[in-house]
Amino acid sequence: MARPKPDLPPAAALRALADGEHRLAVRVTPGARAEGVAIEDGRVLVKVRAKPEDGKATAAVIGLVAQALGVAASHVDLLRGATSREKLLRIPPEA
Repeated sequence: MARPKPDLPPAAALRALADGEHRLAVRVTPGARAEGVAIEDGRVLVKVRAKPEDGKATAAVIGLVAQALGVAASHVDLLRGATSREKLLRIPPEA
């Protein structure tokens, strides 16, 4: 059985939550049943299926945020929070 596609908000909504230096704060839920990115109360919540071991969940978060933005995962950088549920990502400016 194929996994359902993750629920993703529009890229413009995510970019609107980034600060002037293109930093985006996210709250991560590892080990979730379904993957997705949601915006609640002005915060970005990311749910990933990966377990928080050996950076697997962090890599999944970067990949999911990149997918939501429509860019390659290599263009999204982790600035802070490698072992935390609160992460700070640098996203690329709009093209």
